[in-house]
Amino acid sequence: MNELKTGKIWDVVIIGGGAAGMMAAGRASERGKSVLLLEKNTSLGKKLLITGGGRCNVTNDKPEVSNLVNSYREAPKALFSLFSQFGVTSTLEFFHARGMDTKLEAEGRIFPASDRAASVWQVLVDNLNQQNVTVQTNTTVLGIEAAADSLIQIRTKNGMETAKSCVVAAGGTSHPETGSTGDGFRWLKALGHSINENSFALVPVALKDTWVASVAGLTLADIRLNVWQDDKRQDGRRGKLLFTHFGISGPTVLNMSSKIGELLQYGEVRLELDLLPDLDHGQLKMELHKLLMSVINKKIKNSLTSLIPSGLVDIVLNLAQIDGEKANNSVTKEERTSLIKTLKALPLTVKQLLGADKAIVSSGGVKVDEVNFKTMMSKLVPNLYIVGDVLDIDRPSGGYSLQLCWASGFVAGDNC
Repeated sequence: MNELKTGKIWDVVIIGGGAAGMMAAGRASERGKSVLLLEKNTSLGKKLLITGGGRCNVTNDKPEVSNLVNSYREAPKALFSLFSQFGVTSTLEFFHARGMDTKLEAEGRIFPASDRAASVWQVLVDNLNQQNVTVQTNTTVLGIEAAADSLIQIRTKNGMETAKSCVVAAGGTSHPETGSTGDGFRWLKALGHSINENSFALVPVALKDTWVASVAGLTLADIRLNVWQDDKRQDGRRGKLLFTHFGISGPTVLNMSSKIGELLQYGEVRLELDLLPDLDHGQLKMELHKLLMSVINKKIKNSLTSLIPSGLVDIVLNLAQIDGEKANNSVTKEERTSLIKTLKALPLTVKQLLGADKAIVSSGGVKVDEVNFKTMMSKLVPNLYIVGDVLDIDRPSGGYSLQLCWASGFVAGDNC
């Protein structure tokens, strides 16, 4: 990378060395632009290296633009224009062409074949080096100003940088320890942009049920989670769930957390966990009968391990009010009914959503109707581009947040 030269007018200054910023910088430099990339941390891509549990869910297997767009909650029509220019196929081609293989996992999630976020990071950093991007780390941006002759001035703790174009890729407010502290919202608001209140879109859920701590680390690969309030079912999804010391997490929970957060404003929220979603009540009744009658003298707590993980057996039996020491042939009809009900609707009570330190992504940000998604340029400030998590677009878990970063970063770099 070039040594930083002060006192010049850059073609492009990019604020934020995360996924979107690095993509934008590489593309702009590839087009022959002089590019300065500013990063407040001591190194680039700090959040990228921890995403997906350190594995980095690069994107989701939705090559059709309409399918991809419809995966975003209340998806703005503007995304059609964005993903038509740089969709899932473009993302995979970008990484594959640079020697990073990928693999497809459950729910369409695509990861680097190495299972290491560092592989994704290395591709982006190598690309910056090859494109001769100038990178300045440990640089805190203080503000952005529209200057004369359509130039943009970026005030930093080290002085002033001037650019023909500026790309804001400063991130939202999730994982503030990585530098995502909402700075971009303040700069853009000062320039006249409307900022929707920031909240945490994908967060784990804390429960009142203290028993969950005893099964912390247990993953259920295929469950159905239903959300209830005022005796009315409000939402339900099927997928993977992870028990933690404080409650539950995992893709299914993260993708329902926004809805749960909305409901908590109005009162208590209950969850019901269907441990055996492939079986309806009638089918489970028959399956349970076969199980209990196969070895009639076996203790029921030992028999249930063929249906559910052993760590949940005592919990389920306790909730169903059944003595685990009972022999199978001693379990009453009423107890079987209670057991089936518990297996199909294990009760959980929400305590709260966790905060920014546990958030995967944050919602809120710059209103999408103030940005031209054909170029990612602000409709209010000429030559100012807004990308990635700074935008007010809710993204589900599963690679959709990074896909938005890749696409918006590339399109901004292609037009600035």
